[in-house]
Amino acid sequence: MSRAKIAISLDEQVLNQLDHFVNRRVFPNRSRAIEKAVEEKLQRLERSRLARECAKLDRAFEKAMAEEGLSGDLSEWPEY
Repeated sequence: MSRAKIAISLDEQVLNQLDHFVNRRVFPNRSRAIEKAVEEKLQRLERSRLARECAKLDRAFEKAMAEEGLSGDLSEWPEY
């Protein structure tokens, strides 16, 4: 995967916390720590978006759709 360089500005307190974890070898360097933090935040946002979309679903309708056709005779189902 290709990489791109960017420049960012951080609050000094955040940078001190970041350096603390780098110094403790939790992360190999600042770049990796920031990359991991951004990845995790993006994943969290994506999961929350999915949860918001799922909350919009009508449970009764979805259940009815899932059960549609299941009451039929199993002998009518195609053989695999």
